[in-house]
Amino acid sequence: MGEWIYEVIRQGGYLGIMFLMALENIIPPVPSEVIMGLGGVAVARGDMAFWPLLFWGTLGSAIGNYGLFLVADRLGYERLRPFIDRWGRWLTLEWHDVEAAGRFLRRHGHWVVFLFRFMPMFRTVISIPAGLAHMAHWKFLLFTFVGAAIWNVALILGGQWLGHTLAQAEEWLGWVTVAIGALTVVLYLWRVINWKPKEQ
Repeated sequence: MGEWIYEVIRQGGYLGIMFLMALENIIPPVPSEVIMGLGGVAVARGDMAFWPLLFWGTLGSAIGNYGLFLVADRLGYERLRPFIDRWGRWLTLEWHDVEAAGRFLRRHGHWVVFLFRFMPMFRTVISIPAGLAHMAHWKFLLFTFVGAAIWNVALILGGQWLGHTLAQAEEWLGWVTVAIGALTVVLYLWRVINWKPKEQ
């Protein structure tokens, strides 16, 4: 299981890493923990180098998050609300959540964008209220790139440790990928089935 995922990442090279990290922030097919973790395994085995892996992986994270930011920034509250009201069940998101995230961002400042890069559940979602708040593009990209870089360093080092410690590190990470994917699907279906919008 894990061996073919490792081979896909290794054969795709740094541009493949960038593409997967950008896609992971928009449509999470494989979590970044696995992508960069397996990249770290590749570093340990001499198939990749640390600094190019860190740069391209972080660039991919920034591109994916910037895409979400731009959509929210261009649409704004007025045009985004009808979309969320219509598709909220399938997004498992309602307008109340968007407003709450926006208030949180305004109350605690733009540093929230940086801090949320270390929280697996929120590091992508925060791009939307940041766009709706029309945060300065350069500031969003800077906070996103630096925060994602720090997170990716930890993931690469963890992958390197696994690569040096476990002979079948890619197999272990492969099964983790399957487990996370299955859990994500189950949780999503549970939320859709039990979706009950709050009273407006």
